[in-house]
Amino acid sequence: MGFLDAIFKRNSELGFMFDVELFQETSNRAHMKRLAIDTCVSFLGRTISQSEFRIKNGKEFEKNELYYRLNVRPSKNVTASTFWQTFVSKLIYNNECLVIQADDGDLLIADDFQHNEYAVLEDTFTNVVVKEYEFKRIFKQSDVIHLRYSNEKLAPLMNSLFVDYGDLFGRILNAQKRKNQIRGTVDMDMLSAKTKEHQGKLQEFINNMYKAISDNDVAIIPQQPGFKYSETTSNATGQSVDEINKVTNGFLNQVAMAIGIPVSLLYGDMADVEKQTKNYMFFTVAPLLKKIRDEADVKFFTQKEYLSGNHIDIRKPSYRDIFDLATAVDKLRASGTLNGNELRSEIGYETVDDEMMNKFVMTKNYQDSSEALKGGDE
Repeated sequence: MGFLDAIFKRNSELGFMFDVELFQETSNRAHMKRLAIDTCVSFLGRTISQSEFRIKNGKEFEKNELYYRLNVRPSKNVTASTFWQTFVSKLIYNNECLVIQADDGDLLIADDFQHNEYAVLEDTFTNVVVKEYEFKRIFKQSDVIHLRYSNEKLAPLMNSLFVDYGDLFGRILNAQKRKNQIRGTVDMDMLSAKTKEHQGKLQEFINNMYKAISDNDVAIIPQQPGFKYSETTSNATGQSVDEINKVTNGFLNQVAMAIGIPVSLLYGDMADVEKQTKNYMFFTVAPLLKKIRDEADVKFFTQKEYLSGNHIDIRKPSYRDIFDLATAVDKLRASGTLNGNELRSEIGYETVDDEMMNKFVMTKNYQDSSEALKGGDE
């Protein structure tokens, strides 16, 4: 019977007033947690997906099948950018990520697997699941790409942190909802609702009245004998919407700090953006790319091939335009510190077969004064 059932059938009015069923769990705010984690993980994933994985054979760069798999199409259904974004997401959120190679050469990211660790023997991976398909065979450590992000999983850390933030967020949100809330009271003559038939009709009338008030801009309520409805507006004070945003941003800041992303970059602040970007690329992106490069070198090349100069060279995304580096490049070249090919390699370009680019040159203003005078006499 709902509302009337609670009035007629409960033995104690006090029990009804303090019924725990009327309270909702304020900490169940999973959307705030999901938004914060997805924002940070996607931000880092988009950065890594812009990298170019180049195959270096001695001094030359090769574009072979491995290059195509890492930069264009890892598998039939996934592009390289999507592949690396998914890779980073699983690596950070689950603390580890497994990539296997199918019989046709496709690189597949495992959604679930069992890692069997050994002290002396080679680790193995069983029950590997990709989407809905489970591989029956056993994968050895040497046959897969397997990375760990850190010593602790991010998910349990964020869950424990979210208990406090979620509870605070829920309480502030509920207080905000109570501000300017429209409340109604119903006075009834209980003698007119003795039978179940009368109770049912009265309950149906109240339900229709509540629906009309909540759905319609203008609701007309007919007066009934022994029934009076009155409406009040709550002017209770509470936290503003800014307080809700502060709690949400506070949790986002904690997640960003755990991953190593400057919060100013997430919010789009323009103050010291180049400095913050430089720190982000050096302390967060570069170490992660180093992990990927080390794992790829071990799995794609033998020890002999690696010592002969074969390895993966990752060109990370540049946050500065090449024209912004023109003055610095000119100074390094003119001072004789680096030759042309070394400069090209540093800024991410391939070397060229030109004798002039392998020479070290120095302008007169960098030369010793006696050498400059001697050259002038000659």
